[in-house]
Amino acid sequence: MPVEFLGIAATNDGSETTPRSGPAFDKEYTLRLARAHEDHGWDRVLFAYGSGSPDPAPAAAYIASRLERLQILLAHRPNVSYPTFAAKTFATLDQISEGRLTVHFITGGNDHEQGREGDTLTKDERYARTREYIRIVKKIWTTREPFDHEGDHYRFHDFVSDVFPVQQPRPGVSFGGSSPAAYAAGGAEADIYCLWGEPLAKTAEQIEHVKAAAKAAGRTDVPRVQVAFRPIIAPTEELAWEKAHRTVGAIRERRTSGVVRHRRGDTPENTGSQRLIAIAEAGERYDRALWTPTAAATGGAGNSNALVGTPETVAQALLDYYDLGVDILSARGYDLLDDAIDFGRYVIPIVREEVAKRDAERAARGPRTLTAVTG
Repeated sequence: MPVEFLGIAATNDGSETTPRSGPAFDKEYTLRLARAHEDHGWDRVLFAYGSGSPDPAPAAAYIASRLERLQILLAHRPNVSYPTFAAKTFATLDQISEGRLTVHFITGGNDHEQGREGDTLTKDERYARTREYIRIVKKIWTTREPFDHEGDHYRFHDFVSDVFPVQQPRPGVSFGGSSPAAYAAGGAEADIYCLWGEPLAKTAEQIEHVKAAAKAAGRTDVPRVQVAFRPIIAPTEELAWEKAHRTVGAIRERRTSGVVRHRRGDTPENTGSQRLIAIAEAGERYDRALWTPTAAATGGAGNSNALVGTPETVAQALLDYYDLGVDILSARGYDLLDDAIDFGRYVIPIVREEVAKRDAERAARGPRTLTAVTG
């Protein structure tokens, strides 16, 4: 199966290790970073969402109008707009990008962060709202006749859009989470299911949960699986591990100095972050290259487990996940621009070459057949 690489479309050069050098939306840097991804073998970039961050939709439109090949993954929280409005925004962006859009729907795993924009629903209520929201957006993308909707969270009458996506029948839907409610929602509605990087055995367990949820929802297919990491690479193993320890030191220094805002409370509310913390507490190193102190240093904040080593080591580690059934590999360094270039130059080609070999070997073997035995 083909493999794809997802990078980050940050709107400034700040990261967990480095303060940003300019405004929150640095137009020139945003374009430079996106172009570096397009020029170095990446397939798509994520425009993330934060309550106080620049709006990702116009930022994505800006990039889409200036680049020709790079695909866009647009993060969207259902609490910030009505689904009728959002569906038109997405369809317009798919037109601007000429069919390069996928939408990543975020239910929200932190009550305080959700409350910053007026969202007071409980976690379970948010998941129910997200499922209803996604279904409405899909219907708007694919329906040419006016329709009514009477749901638990949304009600409208006689709506039909006048703008439709380039992609037919519709753009892809991406979703993530590690709780039973997330598996149920994403298993039912997602084309792509997103996971944070965990040890191979735990990732395999999550993939099975997603497959079971898709089957329970009556689907005959299953979502594609994406897994996210923070690669730390260098020419030698020794240099990579020195870089990894410097990285953790920089993360801790920024957090202890108060420059990085902390969430309220010591324990994260979302299951994914709780899992990352538990994995870090159980050990620092797993499998071929997975390293957890980066996640521990951030309190399990988002995509934060690292893969450490030479490009060859990190590529082989990614191939281990590919062999589990993961075909979208998300990676983001701590020096956003330089790390995107280095990863594209030195890691992506190795992974693509090895995947091509696997696919060729599989094709050469052909479909397996059963021979009847009589006696």
